[in-house]
Amino acid sequence: MAANKDKIQYMLDFCEALKKDGEYKESQNLTDEITKQNIRLQEEIQKLETELKVNTRNIRNFQIKEDVPETKIKFISMENPENDSQFLNVSCSFQVNLQVPYELQKGQALITFEKEEVAQNVIRMRKHHVQIEDKDVEVTAQPVPLNSGVRFQVHVQVSKVKINVTGIPADGRLPADQMKDKLELSFSKSRNGGGEVECVEYDNQSQSAVITFVEIGVADRILKKKDYPLYVNQNCHRVTVSPYVVTHLEKLQVFSGISTRTVLLTGMEDIQMDEETVTDLVNIHFQRKKNGGGEVDVVTCSLSQPKIAYFEEE
Repeated sequence: MAANKDKIQYMLDFCEALKKDGEYKESQNLTDEITKQNIRLQEEIQKLETELKVNTRNIRNFQIKEDVPETKIKFISMENPENDSQFLNVSCSFQVNLQVPYELQKGQALITFEKEEVAQNVIRMRKHHVQIEDKDVEVTAQPVPLNSGVRFQVHVQVSKVKINVTGIPADGRLPADQMKDKLELSFSKSRNGGGEVECVEYDNQSQSAVITFVEIGVADRILKKKDYPLYVNQNCHRVTVSPYVVTHLEKLQVFSGISTRTVLLTGMEDIQMDEETVTDLVNIHFQRKKNGGGEVDVVTCSLSQPKIAYFEEE
């Protein structure tokens, strides 16, 4: 669009020069054509701007809908709760296995076989001669020297009766007791979705608070709004509300990672070819049983610059 405008300006300047030279009449037709073209470009610009506004509005309204697949579940156990707190929280836990990174240097490759015994046989042979076009390239096979990995469990509890409140206004820095009273009064108003407040924990430094309600359901009702009116000194402020979540880690374990199906190949530093071609040739070589190989799952080469490969527990 900017290039078209520059072109038009150039032509107009050219016509002005012709006019000064006494050739204005001959260039009149050219000027008229340029003027018409300018009008057409302006109309096209307006059309594109209108389409852009429509597309932007459609993007805002765009939503992805996906059917959630059904999964069969089974009843496994039942227990008597130790106390009422188990009814007041939604709990979940999950296992986290961090991926183990490995920096693949220039001239190296990783090859993963479908069977563990094939990978171990390739490592025992150690030296392999791979035909890469007209060159016989000697590569060395060895285990991948991985760093230690980490696994742990994350336990999360989301309260059904507590909420976090942030963005509480300073308003002259009311004493903590007075602000707690203002919070309790505002969050107990049923017309705003509130309910009876059991206690308020207010932090004057961070201007945040934790509100605990007497009944289950009040917190969920308030959290649907994401903000809430707080009345302080006859002023209405909108404060941010969010779930009260407690998270802690358990069973932190450090383990030594060993990849039994992946082999590190070195010795390809002098190869001046594209990685895709070299990858195919390495794959073909180690697919053949006569070379000590077998079915290959994947090959990754690093010829131009180092890469980061990631390993995880099988």
